[in-house]
Amino acid sequence: MTFAERQDALDIQDEMPWQARPRPETIHQMLQATARAHPDRPAISYQLTSGARDPAQTLTWAQFHADVCRAANLFRSLGIGERDAVALVLPNCLETASATLGAMIAGIVAPINPLLEPEQIAALLRETGARVVVTLKAFPKTDIAAKTAEAVRHAPQVRTVLEVDLNRYLRPPKSWLVPFLRPRDDGIHRADVLSYAREVARQPGELSFEDGGRDRVAAYFHTGGTTGMPKMAQHRYSGMVYNGWLGDRLLFDETNVLMCPLPLFHVFACHVVLMSALKSGAHVILPTPAGYRGDGVIANFWKLCERWGVTFVITVPTAVAALMQCKVDADISRVKNAFSGSAPMPLELFKRFESATGMTVIEGYGLTEVTCLVSCNPPAGVKKVGSVGVPLPYTDVKILRSTEDGPLECPPDEVGEICISNPGVYVGNTYTDPARNRDLFYGDHLRTGDLGRIDPDGYLWITGRAKDLIIRGGHNIDPADIEEALMAHPAVAGAGAIGQPDAHSGELPCAYVELVAGAEVTSDALLEHCRQRVRERAAVPKYVEILDELPKTAVGKVFKPDLRKRAITRVYNAALKAAGADARVSKVIDDKKRGLVALLERNGDADDARVAETLDQFTRPWDWAEDSAQAPRKDDQT
Repeated sequence: MTFAERQDALDIQDEMPWQARPRPETIHQMLQATARAHPDRPAISYQLTSGARDPAQTLTWAQFHADVCRAANLFRSLGIGERDAVALVLPNCLETASATLGAMIAGIVAPINPLLEPEQIAALLRETGARVVVTLKAFPKTDIAAKTAEAVRHAPQVRTVLEVDLNRYLRPPKSWLVPFLRPRDDGIHRADVLSYAREVARQPGELSFEDGGRDRVAAYFHTGGTTGMPKMAQHRYSGMVYNGWLGDRLLFDETNVLMCPLPLFHVFACHVVLMSALKSGAHVILPTPAGYRGDGVIANFWKLCERWGVTFVITVPTAVAALMQCKVDADISRVKNAFSGSAPMPLELFKRFESATGMTVIEGYGLTEVTCLVSCNPPAGVKKVGSVGVPLPYTDVKILRSTEDGPLECPPDEVGEICISNPGVYVGNTYTDPARNRDLFYGDHLRTGDLGRIDPDGYLWITGRAKDLIIRGGHNIDPADIEEALMAHPAVAGAGAIGQPDAHSGELPCAYVELVAGAEVTSDALLEHCRQRVRERAAVPKYVEILDELPKTAVGKVFKPDLRKRAITRVYNAALKAAGADARVSKVIDDKKRGLVALLERNGDADDARVAETLDQFTRPWDWAEDSAQAPRKDDQT
């Protein structure tokens, strides 16, 4: 059956209930079935560097199955049971894929973004209770090993660190030089440090323990966050299998080749791509440890697609914007589709990409909290640019608004909160922290915090983020309106709109932009552009700043907490200077209870009363840096 409209999804759903549908119960069952069906077909390929002729390694499905089993056996030998966590602080490589699945089979995998700071990694290690950590051996041009070592020092429950050495992907003479160029390993923690390659090679290529054959929590994924402190979501086999089943039923088969330059520590790459490949037998390509961020990946992207015979590109809008600055300099005629997620794609960018590449863009929507997939534009049907398509089979999306009498479902085209029920929703237990699960559900529907609407044809449109709303004097402003206006300017490659503190209105809209390479435009010109394009006068930004690069999450979303910190610093320092207060904001921290807090340092003999009088006009909290460890100021308490 083709997937061309919402009714097709409903027809698939009506074939039988999800619980009655034949499917694997565990990740090992899903992998084993594919390895038996396609043992000699390629499963996963990886190249350390980005050149179209650079060395690469490929595992068949039989080889990949054996590597995953060895990893699972190793973790069990280290005392990992079904309720124990294995943390991975790794970039992309073949070991990342096999360790991810092996940890799910032996216990619970906890992938951690290696771009985080050591204190954040340590906090996630403690929250998951990880007893084993898999990370990189010290390697040139990366500080992952050093950051992980520092994090493990502050996570005393970690007993074993397994190191993956990327040097095995290099050929002489480069491989000969690495031992002399490795960053120094100071050995600052007490955990045992072992070679991942050596230890895993000692294990058999079939499971040495019973798989269990039942549903359970098998992954902890931290939210990558555009809203601040990461939260840890729990994922069950059933949710991951559901994502794999969707990819197999609707998108891929064993002949597809998927270019995936996204990190495996994120649900998009792990659950949408890797699980779909596990179920369908498709071939996954991982170009460089850092994917789209890797040296030369954008410049060589089209040649890489030609090299591997790619049929399906996995991408995000920020990557598409970067790719559109490069000429299509290779034969990409085999590439039929691009699956784009993380954020809606601007109309002009959508049109430009399809025109330049001949691909069909399939926009989708997913969340870490629902084990990822929710909706996508039908591959064989109408694609409404800017929407995220129609809900997938067995996924129920409701647009709800709170009332005094409880949640009320919105009629078509009315904006409310997007709420979701599907096999990936772990009702009542989404987060590891029980306190975060309170008020997270309306019945069995998870409240996403995203604002959206469903049109009369059943297409879902995301209109904003509840926490991203700019509230100007009690008036709600959707930042998407400002961002869309800025993205319509030919010089703008990316935009992020936020509310900057204002003593009178609480917040005023402001925006930060990243320009297309080689483009030139002034902030004043962009402000005038917004005055002409932003439909609502109150939403016209009061300030636009051009950055060399917008801060982004690992999958290319604009990381708005960094923009908010920048705006708070700018506005507070300007206010202090205007008031003649001898102090300045040294940094803005993300406090778990108070949100973003400005920490001040004294330039000289600061008048505390004048500083307080100046900054207490704003609603955002502040503190003296030397007092930040003390109790909150009374005006910060609620």
